[in-house]
Amino acid sequence: MTENHLPEDSGKQPVKPRTQDEKMAVLNRLKRIEGQVRGIQKMVEDDRYCVDILVQISAINNALNKVGYNLLERHTHHCVKDAIQKGNGDEAIDELMKVVRQFSK
Repeated sequence: MTENHLPEDSGKQPVKPRTQDEKMAVLNRLKRIEGQVRGIQKMVEDDRYCVDILVQISAINNALNKVGYNLLERHTHHCVKDAIQKGNGDEAIDELMKVVRQFSK
């Protein structure tokens, strides 16, 4: 991870690039989540009840998990499947399992 806590670019490209519709769906979900985060910031600024804030944090966690699982599913159906068909399955599965472990922490 770099200083800004974003993972470094692996340099890999998806086997099947995302369609414009797929990109827009993910980006729209992320923008909604971004709006929810801003809403929580306002709730803290307004000194809202802790439980109300925690409920919103839980909703954000669930929304992020849903985006992540959708991306994991797409990666498995395209990139991992392709690697297995080309005889590189072990490496792709190891990479997938590493990210699943990281994702499920």
